[in-house]
Amino acid sequence: MEFQSAYHFSFENLKVYQKAVDFGETINQLVDRFPEKEMYRLSSQFCRAADSIAANISEGSGSTDPNFNRYLKMAWDSSHECVTWNTKAFLRKYISKEEFENNRAALSEIGKMISGLRSKLKLK
Repeated sequence: MEFQSAYHFSFENLKVYQKAVDFGETINQLVDRFPEKEMYRLSSQFCRAADSIAANISEGSGSTDPNFNRYLKMAWDSSHECVTWNTKAFLRKYISKEEFENNRAALSEIGKMISGLRSKLKLK
């Protein structure tokens, strides 16, 4: 995640948030290559699910631990939704095997990070 601003929000320090933002940008670039017929189908669904990972992390971060945990669960769910869209994109030959595997690796890492953060919140 590379941008500069005079204003800073605490959730931007979370590595999982940063990785989720990067993943959303990766998917946005990938779907630009998908056929026009997928614009309101696979492309839209994949982008929305990818972007909602970071959005849910940021949305819940300033709240109570139980509420943040609920938003992290939604982020985790969105990451798993992306697994399906990634598989569909690969099966339809819109992405390469390397892109497919890179996306899966990123989603696995993000999912583990979300699960770790959720576990930490439950301990309090």
